[in-house]
Amino acid sequence: MKRHLLRLTDLTDREIMDLIDRALQIKRERRLFRGELRGYTLGLLFEKVSTRTRLSFEVAMFRLGGNTIYIRPQDTQLSRDESIKDTAIVLSLYLDALAIRTYSQRLVEEIASYAKIPVINALTDSFHPCQILSDLMTVTEKKGDPRNLKIAWVGDGNNVANTWIHAAMILGFPLQIATPKGYEPERSLIPEIPSNIVFTNDPCEAVRDADVINTDVWVSMGQEGFKDEKIKAFEGFRLGRELLALAKEDAIVMHCLPAHRGQEITDEVMDGPNSAVFLQAENKLYMHQAILKWLLL
Repeated sequence: MKRHLLRLTDLTDREIMDLIDRALQIKRERRLFRGELRGYTLGLLFEKVSTRTRLSFEVAMFRLGGNTIYIRPQDTQLSRDESIKDTAIVLSLYLDALAIRTYSQRLVEEIASYAKIPVINALTDSFHPCQILSDLMTVTEKKGDPRNLKIAWVGDGNNVANTWIHAAMILGFPLQIATPKGYEPERSLIPEIPSNIVFTNDPCEAVRDADVINTDVWVSMGQEGFKDEKIKAFEGFRLGRELLALAKEDAIVMHCLPAHRGQEITDEVMDGPNSAVFLQAENKLYMHQAILKWLLL
């Protein structure tokens, strides 16, 4: 049966933990190529620029024996008002799976509704499920089962924060989210919040005794016009030595990158012994291999 990965809630707790186990196994095998996806082609329809997501999907498909095609919407007939339906049907005739990185969650879901192939959300303004799956893999690798850990978020209530909320809803771990007033996650996207998720405007409260601390850029793609306003609003939310000291001594620090060093995170923390930032980036490769195998085989 065809599956899509449009938001993390498309998965059960068992499926999430199984994907983590698969990705960790792939990582242990490293370059033991079996070519399971030889003859398969993944389309990358990317409206937003990318470093890690694009490269990790391309290398993941290569290591599995398959191919990728990078597609910019402006180079397709979408730029000349071809319908989403017609585009989705045609892409399904040529490709075996399609990963989309764009602004609108509605666009991804509309394409998936017409596509005859698996569709993967590689980032929208609302959600970033592949990122959080690889982050959960990193947490598991460094700290053990995420269901037994306290996780904190400090910064903007953005697409990554939204997807951490989904993860906490599914897996049940305590999640504390600290954002400035007015920058909380959009509640209309996640209307029912269980008691294990706590919102605060105090970053110290969020990180106290945490096992994992997450942060992200304060100004996401498409928000550049609000840069000065947001930087002023986020004073006090920089993840530095003082905030880290409130967490558990062996807490890990995560940032999905790109980072604005000295803004949302200091060099001292990002390059310090608690940092798992570059391990996160590496693990996208293995998690994307696991996702592709899960969807296509």
